[in-house]
Amino acid sequence: MQLYLPIADIPINVLLILAMGAAVGFVSGMFGIGGGFLMTPLLIFVGIAPAVSVASVASHIAASSFSGALSYWRRRAIDPALASVLLTGGVVGTALGVWAFTQLRNLGQLDLTISLSYVILLTAVGSLMFWEGLRALLRIRRGDPVNLRRSGSHSWVHGLPLKMRFKRSKIYLSVIPVIAVGLLIGFIGAVMGIGGSFILIPILIYWLRIPTSTVIGTSMVLTLVTMMIATLLHAVTNHLVDAVLALILMVGGVTGAQFGARAGQKIRGEHLRLLLGLLILAVGVRFAVELVVRPADLFTIRETGGVAP
Repeated sequence: MQLYLPIADIPINVLLILAMGAAVGFVSGMFGIGGGFLMTPLLIFVGIAPAVSVASVASHIAASSFSGALSYWRRRAIDPALASVLLTGGVVGTALGVWAFTQLRNLGQLDLTISLSYVILLTAVGSLMFWEGLRALLRIRRGDPVNLRRSGSHSWVHGLPLKMRFKRSKIYLSVIPVIAVGLLIGFIGAVMGIGGSFILIPILIYWLRIPTSTVIGTSMVLTLVTMMIATLLHAVTNHLVDAVLALILMVGGVTGAQFGARAGQKIRGEHLRLLLGLLILAVGVRFAVELVVRPADLFTIRETGGVAP
């Protein structure tokens, strides 16, 4: 069943997009992370322009994060103070990311930048997650004790000035690294169309030593607000948000997430990390192949926005 996308300006198979949304929702529910890092590449692979994919997936991520953030808020698993400081940097980072996105699009370098960013980010993160999961499995088979890195322990980050007490997380920490992390996640999310939870959560736990009990819910608040702002800015400045595409993805994503959450409860944590690392690495390699393989169409036509004489 074909449906014309007004902003993407191409016809798409509705069942295919629904299946993609369900598959990414399943993965998100299984691993407990946002699926933007998978959804954006998949849309690009099926022929949707990278600019439209990034802008439309931002709205999909915002909608998906809303229900999760609401659930964690009801369970008092969100640190309002920490979320506020993260958003201080996140909002600025998102605005800078949309500005950079627009400039790269005007220069005709946006598609290449998005592809290179995914290759670098996904191959690096995927390799690290795969290696960490593999090491955990090997430790279990050898019967070696697991050395846990306790959240709340101190590192050089905790010696920085401008400290603030985050009561819900029970930690006394400088706002400088927190704002910097929010700035980075907001910028990456606006440019690449990802929520950034798979980067943000490890940073908060292993680098800033914030307790896991408040990390996931707080990260969802950051994702929700930054992706809402990114969607609004992309719609106003670049006119690239395809509401029809986003709606189809939401329907598939919500359905798939329910089954993914159930499946994730039956798989051990080490296996989950190993599988997620392989999945992220595979998408990164796929992007790398796209950059070096000779395209079927050697020439493309792009509107530059200039005025004919």
